[in-house]
Amino acid sequence: MTRTQRRRVITVACVLLGLGVAAALGFTAFRQNLMYFVTPSDLLASELPATARLRLGGVVETGSLHRGDGLTVNFIVADCLRSLPVRYDGILPDLFREGQGIVASGYMADDGVFAADEVLAKHDENYMPPELAASLKTDTGHSCEPFKAAMAAQDG
Repeated sequence: MTRTQRRRVITVACVLLGLGVAAALGFTAFRQNLMYFVTPSDLLASELPATARLRLGGVVETGSLHRGDGLTVNFIVADCLRSLPVRYDGILPDLFREGQGIVASGYMADDGVFAADEVLAKHDENYMPPELAASLKTDTGHSCEPFKAAMAAQDG
């Protein structure tokens, strides 16, 4: 192998190594920033690590909204099968109300309460996240009556 050929091989190897390291760093960052969308039934049925950040979607149960000290708000998010208590410390969106579909970002705390750090309420009466709409289509077990209006708005 001539000196020029050896230099080209080393250059190509360095470029491939650099691309590999960049791809590994990119995939690691992408994986750390992934947030899965789950419903209360999905979350209670799975054993996710406590540090997993999630997007919890469901409908706020009527009569479950309780304001605590300061900006702390507790409410229950439900799908057709199960419900899950949520704690949020912050200002709720203007469109947040009971009986409405929401998406809350956060993690499952050790006390069995979903600790949300962001709550999003639907911005339009006809909009519902597709994952949430699909999860509300089953009506076995838990009463889906509060959600039928939301589904009718989605389908209509």
